[in-house]
Order: sequence, then C-alpha cells, then structure tokens
Amino acid sequence: MLKYNLEDTITAISTPIGESGIGIVRISGKDSLLIADKIFVSKDGERPSNFKTYTTHYGWIVSGHKTQATSPKPNSKNLQPAACSPQQDIIDEVILTVMRAPKSYTKEDIVEINCHGGIVALRRALELILENGCRLAEPGEFTKRAFLNGRIDLAQAEAVLDIIRAKADSALKIGVEQLKGALSHKINNLRKDLLDILSQLEANIDFPEDGVTPVNQKELSQKLDNIDKELKDILNASKYGRILREGISTVICGKPNVGKSSLLNALLKQERSIVTPVAGTTRDTIEEIINIKGIPVRIVDTAGIIEPRDLIEKKAVQRSKRCIDLADLVILLFDGSKRLTQEDMVLIRKLRQKTILSVVNKIDLKQKIDKCSILKRFNCVVNISAKKLKNINLLENAIANLVYNGKINTPESILVSNLRHIELIKRTQKLVAGVIKSSDNNLPIEFIAQNIKDALGYLDELLGRRFSADLLDKIFNEFCIGK
Repeated sequence: MLKYNLEDTITAISTPIGESGIGIVRISGKDSLLIADKIFVSKDGERPSNFKTYTTHYGWIVSGHKTQATSPKPNSKNLQPAACSPQQDIIDEVILTVMRAPKSYTKEDIVEINCHGGIVALRRALELILENGCRLAEPGEFTKRAFLNGRIDLAQAEAVLDIIRAKADSALKIGVEQLKGALSHKINNLRKDLLDILSQLEANIDFPEDGVTPVNQKELSQKLDNIDKELKDILNASKYGRILREGISTVICGKPNVGKSSLLNALLKQERSIVTPVAGTTRDTIEEIINIKGIPVRIVDTAGIIEPRDLIEKKAVQRSKRCIDLADLVILLFDGSKRLTQEDMVLIRKLRQKTILSVVNKIDLKQKIDKCSILKRFNCVVNISAKKLKNINLLENAIANLVYNGKINTPESILVSNLRHIELIKRTQKLVAGVIKSSDNNLPIEFIAQNIKDALGYLDELLGRRFSADLLDKIFNEFCIGK
C-alpha cells in the first residue's frame, strides 16, 4: 500500500536555497488554484482561479489576504496592493504561473511562484502556502506524481535525476534521450515481441485440439535469437553508458615531487592542490570531477608512494594505494628532468595489472629520462609540462581515446546507465537465453512459457508497470524535495 495520498495538494521550494535572482515555490494538486487565491494579489485584480493555463501574472504574495469575488486593483504607483489592511503583510513581489491539468508536469493543476531568491522571502512564502492547506512534498514527489498519473513511466522518471546530476554533456544527453522515451520505446518493443511468443505458446497449451496452429520451432528460435541479440546489445552498450553517467575513476600516481599536484591543477585549470619544491607536500588524497571531451573524470591526486617517515605519511600512502586499487585508470607520472629511479621501476611493476597512461612531465627542463625505456613498457607516452601548461590537450585526448576507442567503443545502440535497469535487463536476457536452450532441447512449452512470463515481469518492473511502495521510496528519496 502506498504511504502517500494523491488527493493532497503539495508544495516545496524547487530552487537551491541561498541568495539568487529568482527562487521558485511550486504547488501541485487539486487545490493549487484555490490556495493561490488566498495568498496572491495580482496587479490587474484577477484571481489565479480565473487565470488561463500557461499564463504568468505579476503581483504580490500577501498574508492575511481575504479572497473576494472581485479583488480591488492595487496601487501601481506604490507597488503594493491598495486592498491591504493593517492586518495584511506583503511578503514579496512575484510572478505567478498557472499550468492546469492535465497538461502539466504532474498532470495536476500546478502553480509556480517566482519570488526573489532570498531565503527569507522563499521561506515566508512556503510557510504561508502550508498554512493555507498544502503539505510539504516528499523528496521527488512531483516527479513521482508524474509517474503515478501516467505522464511518464518509471524509466523516464529516473532519467529526471540523471539530468539533474549530469556532470558532462554526454551524461546529459543520455538522460535527455531516456526522458524522451528512447529506452522505454525499445523495452516496450521487446516486451511486445515476448508477449506475441507467449500468446502463441499459451494458445497451444490451452487449446491443443481446437485447430490452433502448432508452434513452429524454427520461427520460435529465430524470434528468441533476435530478442536475445537486442538485449545483449543493450548490455554491451551499458558499460559505456555507466562511464558517461558516473565517470571514470582516475588516479595521478608517481614518486614524490614528479608534479602530480601541478598536473591536477593544470587539468582543473585552477589552483586546487598546494605545489612546492618540497617532496611529500601532498599528504592526503585530493579528488575532483572534471569534464574531458564529454567524459566525467573523477580524478585523484595522491600522496607520493614513499617509505613513510611518520604516522601521517603512513596513512597517506595507505590511502593512495587504496585509491590506485579502485581506479579505472592510472596516470603514471615520470619526471623528465631526472633519470629513472628504483622507485619508478617499483611503481611500474606494481601497476602491471592496471590500465596505465604513462606521462613524462617537466619537458620544459633539460631531459635526462630514458624515454626509450618507457616506450618499451607502454604503448603510449604523453610528454607534458604541467607547470607551463604544455601539451595538456594531448593528455586530455589520450584519456578520451582510452574511453572512446579503447576497450569501450562508442556504441550506436541505446545507452543504459542506471544500475537498476542494467540488472533487470541482465535477468531478462538470462531467462531468454534459457528459453532458447530449452526450446532447442525440445522441453515442454509450459516450461518455456513460464520463463517468458518471468522475463516479462522484469521488463514490467523496469518500466514501472508493476512496483512496490518500497521501490518508489528507494528511487524517489534520491531526489531533492522540490523535484
């Protein structure tokens, strides 16, 4: 049973709290316009309940306002309602927008109040709305209502959060395509194909002697193979989609004083890490997210891997090693102004199992490093000067190349980045693969039909055709309250 009441009218601040030009308070539900009548005085004297849909109106949010059939017009010279009595209090000068059901975000009547962006004005407006019959929205409840009222399916609802959290253009594009229904369309088509197969099987099970056309084993296998291939294509592309959504974890690694912090600053294009000539300046990991060629890169500057001199350095080295173990990519940095040392060779050996991008830093200085020796060990070496910002673009291109043209190719199929979706598609594909095997082994069609029903159940769960309150709570609790 659902824990919330769709009959309630809900409200929340839909913009970040803090000083800004505009802050928005949103109201959704059957009483939205009646509540707006109680708190809003328009410049032209009209009530919000009389406003046409998709119109905006200038006026004031006023506490203690008494709704009248014909509200007196305010005095525009003083920029305040002439009808205000001593008991009334002007909270803010606002623009009010009306969007009537069913053509709104939630398919309910919506009122949005554009206040000035100060926290006091927004809070006072919100409190006044709550006093007049609204309740505070739960996290993501506006989007939850859009789903429950049938405007979007569950996969599209989750795409809203992906758009909000997108850290690069590529991640934004995935979210927008999913919100438009690209994934939903594909899943619905697969669902229809499975339903067609199931209906044919069940007709043979229920009416074996009524002239029903027997199942054509060859056609059945071909249809199932096509479905299996489409599911596998989606799963293969999902590896790429996850990277674009969550980014790749990248660690800058090297012996002390090779320029790791300088490189982080160069990639960020700002002074984020402290840089000094003293080895061991960085004594903790520093993490930032940067956008490299449309790829979100979670980049970590680590403390130099050294023999620790004290407890703090010991902890720093331990943390650096953990980051390296978990990293998708390691940028192994060498000092081009010095010869390779035993410390460099130890790092090369220890990182053999990782995906490494080797980088020679300090090319602005006289070069002493044996670059041929490095090239023997690595397919690609990028030469840079982090301090002089030289060839940083070549390093960015090399990082992007590892993603786009390396093990993970740019796919033409739909990109799935949501872990819940990926898991449900995996389960569906596993069942379809099992059905193919059962069909090839001539197992009873009753057994095959049940597996197809289970596969359909997973697709229905992905789209939200079946759901539990716990599932919705888990999904929408990740949203902010105003969305």
